Amino acid sequence: MKNYILHDEWKIVEDGFHPEFNEITESLLSLGNGRMGQRGNFEEKFSGKSLQGNYIAGVWFPDKTRVGWWKNGYPNYFAKVINSTNWVGIDVEIDGEELDLNTSEVLNFYRFLDMKTGVLERYSTVRLLNGKEIEIRSKRFCSIADDHAGVIEYSLIPKNFSGKVKITPYLDGSIKNRDANYEETFWEEIAKETSYGQGVLHIKTKENRFKTERFDLVSAMKVDVWHEGKAIEFETLPIKKEKYVGCEISLDLKQDEKTTIYKYVANLSSLDYSAEVLVSETKNYVEKVAAKGFETLQQEHADKWADKWEHCDIEVAGDVAAQQGIRFNIFQLLQTYTGEDARFNIGPKGFTGEKYGGVTYWDTEAYCIPFYLSTSEQKVGRNLLVYRHNHLQKAIENAQKLGFSDGAALYPMVTMNGEECHNEWEITFEEIHRNGAIAYGIYDYINYTGDKKYLVEFGLDVLIGISRFWAQRVNWSSDKQKYVMLGVTGPNEYENNVNNNWYTNYIAVWCLKYTLQSIEEGSKIDANRVNEILSNLNFDWEKETEKWNHIIENMYFPYDPEREVFLQQDGFLDKELLSVSDIAQHRPINQKWSWDRILRSCFIKQADVLQGMYFFEDDFTETELRRNFDFYEPMTVHESSLSPCVHVIHAARLGKKEKAYEMYLRTSRLDLDDYNNDTEDGLHITSMAGTWLSVVKGFGGMRVKDNQLHFSPFLPEQWQIL
Repeated sequence: MKNYILHDEWKIVEDGFHPEFNEITESLLSLGNGRMGQRGNFEEKFSGKSLQGNYIAGVWFPDKTRVGWWKNGYPNYFAKVINSTNWVGIDVEIDGEELDLNTSEVLNFYRFLDMKTGVLERYSTVRLLNGKEIEIRSKRFCSIADDHAGVIEYSLIPKNFSGKVKITPYLDGSIKNRDANYEETFWEEIAKETSYGQGVLHIKTKENRFKTERFDLVSAMKVDVWHEGKAIEFETLPIKKEKYVGCEISLDLKQDEKTTIYKYVANLSSLDYSAEVLVSETKNYVEKVAAKGFETLQQEHADKWADKWEHCDIEVAGDVAAQQGIRFNIFQLLQTYTGEDARFNIGPKGFTGEKYGGVTYWDTEAYCIPFYLSTSEQKVGRNLLVYRHNHLQKAIENAQKLGFSDGAALYPMVTMNGEECHNEWEITFEEIHRNGAIAYGIYDYINYTGDKKYLVEFGLDVLIGISRFWAQRVNWSSDKQKYVMLGVTGPNEYENNVNNNWYTNYIAVWCLKYTLQSIEEGSKIDANRVNEILSNLNFDWEKETEKWNHIIENMYFPYDPEREVFLQQDGFLDKELLSVSDIAQHRPINQKWSWDRILRSCFIKQADVLQGMYFFEDDFTETELRRNFDFYEPMTVHESSLSPCVHVIHAARLGKKEKAYEMYLRTSRLDLDDYNNDTEDGLHITSMAGTWLSVVKGFGGMRVKDNQLHFSPFLPEQWQIL
């Protein structure tokens, strides 16, 4: 764990320079507005450890996979949201020496992200190798009011000299992903231009062997210079390099006087405009935002944030660490996804890093939808589900590649456009529980909103496709005289290729039940529409429903009658059953143990059985939950970011207040304190929705039953109010 970030109710504060943690801080100070995002990189040069990151929603590339084997149905590529034009850069040269925070002496340093207003600020003073001391003040934000725009206010104050300074705001498209295979770059230059205080860069994703969609991206900047609070004229030298435009501004700075660069940027892609008008639209957009000026843009941005916080803030009194944790999680969720465009979804890292490729996982339906349902307009959660409906045909094609037929649908483990693009076989082929999470998302949405029309508009054909998959994926065991499911991986990825994963079997049966109920419910809403859907899908009512009901009545679930607990899968009791406390010096095991050792151990990344009991808690008594929680919790290492929140909710229901609070701090401060030593890769955005669930469903006890909200709250001892 790290503890250099100060505790503050509304801010993420780094007081003092910590270059050894710089990539962690870059993640923590990331900004976004639903259409684009940017890591907390410095504007000026920093030659130390850094992960440059600028991302545009929906813009991706099919990266070559490294694996040397291939089987039928295996994805050809790994889709990833790619690093896009670096728009924040401002180079500074003082009397011939380039300002580099890594080589300069940092005399004082203070930076913070104001979560109330969505603005990143920094105040620092540095001494260059030539002895010149200069104070730097910067503010920037990705505007939510003008969501194609990023804005920077960058000020310099010489402290012990007057002299010539060159300041070069730029746009740099010559970037690549750190995780690119074979040092591959993804962009080619189309055009660039410069004029007085302005620059335009047009780049396009390269052609690729997989013939996927290519994207155009145009970035435009406009620069103003102010001295001591007044706009001034300035000399500028246009700079053009490969995939780069800059405006070199030469200024005579005076000691103790402030000179400010305002950099207004627009980033527009071919997702929103045709290539023919993209350049002109981007120019117009940057002119529009620049005409407003920094203060107006900042106020409009802050007003939007004030409105968001009015609808979703959670106030905790008496525990600053807990308060900061929940607000940080809410802030990152709100700036990652706004629900304005059903083509977009939520990547596990959002706009904060490259890991997981920025693609869509089952995390959205399992964790994120409840958050957006409760904190945003109804269309936001609806659009997350429409996203899946729009990919139904691709899900059917994915299943066909694996040998399934007759409209069976297997949604991808990870995707950008509906195609499976995960490149690890035990997950691609076997972590099929994701299908159930998507069906559960439909149930969750309808149960919360009462929008039953969604079934006949978008939900029913998805549910039928998923249920057809389950009906074909199981097989009859003559030995057990039950249906079994072989060769799967549950949410606990520390065991794979297992037989009869309890959670997967359970959610498959639930899907079949819910689909049958939904056909009946949909017929009451619009019988003609349901009949049309069934006809279009060639649904054989007698044959298919008979098979589904037989599976429902005869599915096998692993169970230990001695302990009276559900078993994660066949053979789980063959493991040596130890407690996490027995291996304290070995954690995290995913960084200290071999994969072979992890797979043979009893230790759990996230508990599959407890995941199922969270989704379907009304199916189990409190006594059953307690036995299973007490059995699995001591073996759970929580090295999945999605794990602690489920344990909070269960512990709260069971009256285990200290355990609930312990797990809450782990989920809410997972990134702030770098629990798993991986915050430098980016934030755990989707698990942040789990933090919200911890408070609202855990401590608040909120449930939706019979079209009503129910609460059974309790307050952790460390808190005064919630």
